[in-house]
Amino acid sequence: MILAAGLLAAAEAKLEYRVLATNKTSTMEKEINAAAADGFIFAGVMGGESAFGGSEVITVMKKDANAETKGRKYKLIAASKTSTMEKELNQAGEEGFGYCGQTVFASTFGGREVAVILELNPDSKIRRVQYRLLATSKTSTMQKELSQAGDQGLIFQGVVVGKTAFGGSEVITILQKSEQ
Repeated sequence: MILAAGLLAAAEAKLEYRVLATNKTSTMEKEINAAAADGFIFAGVMGGESAFGGSEVITVMKKDANAETKGRKYKLIAASKTSTMEKELNQAGEEGFGYCGQTVFASTFGGREVAVILELNPDSKIRRVQYRLLATSKTSTMQKELSQAGDQGLIFQGVVVGKTAFGGSEVITILQKSEQ
């Protein structure tokens, strides 16, 4: 009976969505933050070929009248080198930005960049986030590295296959550990 009441309440809740699409990461970050200022929060992201033949990052934002959304800020970090990505993620993590989602899209330099969207929620008790990226071309190596990361308390966030301009195809995994 409780489950049925919960489903009924969820069905009656109205959600509003905003779809954002661009081929420039700097434009996407601005659009995400503009939507956040209008009360929207991150819902999902993907990168790929659009119907017009170009490569775009598509982000879906949602607005729930019952959710607290004030003061949220977003960062989009894109890089073709995992070392650069990890450094930039940890800089954002020092400010308390937490992982939302990641995707891969074609960059203007011929490679495929990994793009990660992060959120700063002023209501969160998390004040600092430590990130670790694992990148390998072998899934057996990824298994070993993920097991070691799990032993250190790092929590899996997402995985993509990225074909970088420098290192070829890699399985790229993002993990995080939060501090309150």
